[in-house]
Amino acid sequence: MKITLAVMAVLVLSGCATASKTYLDDGQQGLSIDCSGQANSWATCYEKADASCAGTGYKIVGSEGTPALKESDKTLGADVGNFKSRSVVVVCN
Repeated sequence: MKITLAVMAVLVLSGCATASKTYLDDGQQGLSIDCSGQANSWATCYEKADASCAGTGYKIVGSEGTPALKESDKTLGADVGNFKSRSVVVVCN
């Protein structure tokens, strides 16, 4: 039982960004990238966008979520608090 709980805790804290295909209003295909959660950051979204676009580059066409905190607003250098919601929509070049 203890091992199962430990494995589940690691999986929850490790977090990862997910990308899914989407279509913009003009019919252009894009990627919707979700990098929500305490273990992720906006940088995780951008890294996933770069990886998903196979290094060809991307253009951000929309974003939604909790803004990144300034260093002075962090607790002991960490962004501690409630669940963070982050997502971006990108179009690969």
